[in-house]
Amino acid sequence: MKFGVIIFPGSNCDQDAYWTIAHVARQPVTYLWHASHDLENVDVVVVPGGFAYGDYLRTGAIAKFSPIMESVRNFAARDGLVLGICNGFQILCESGLLPGALMRNATLKYICKPVHVRVENADTPFTNACVSGEVLRIPIGHMEGNYFCDQATLAELRREKRIIFRYSTPAGELSAEVNPNGSLDNIAGIASPGKNVLGMMPHPERASEPELGGIEGFKIFQSLVGAMAAR
Repeated sequence: MKFGVIIFPGSNCDQDAYWTIAHVARQPVTYLWHASHDLENVDVVVVPGGFAYGDYLRTGAIAKFSPIMESVRNFAARDGLVLGICNGFQILCESGLLPGALMRNATLKYICKPVHVRVENADTPFTNACVSGEVLRIPIGHMEGNYFCDQATLAELRREKRIIFRYSTPAGELSAEVNPNGSLDNIAGIASPGKNVLGMMPHPERASEPELGGIEGFKIFQSLVGAMAAR
């Protein structure tokens, strides 16, 4: 089992993800450079948070043209596991690996705080250590986390159980009041049709050790380790 964490110019959560994989999940991990096509035989690709290429034009709009993302698209097409966190979610949408787009927060303000997300589907490689309906407390930190797609795509996401996380109350209730960014249908994370690609706005690597104030985000990495072991 081997993880790869991509580094783009402007990535700032790559080391956080690397630390969690190496020192908490205790799995082999390597950095993947944005200008390389080489995925170094990894089993999971993590597209981390930050501001890839400065987020010029739109979030993820330049990163999608990087050599490494061409390899990631081919990797995903072969059923490879890809996790995009925050800016990584934005990049996956821009790259066509996930539908929809991430727009400016409805408040037009940067938001950085812990939120609660309800696990909508525990039958994925990213959530098998969870229970459907379980609520996780994980931090967010973004300016463009307002997920949007057309109604046909939303219906498809619902029908295929590809909405993986929704913003909720600690008790798991959904409402506009607990939606931090105006995201459509309280969406905090979605998966690809094969459920081997996940994009999520909350940062699970920031909630993987007690010293950080919580460990519930570690379930995402725990799930990936279990999924790879079962392959």
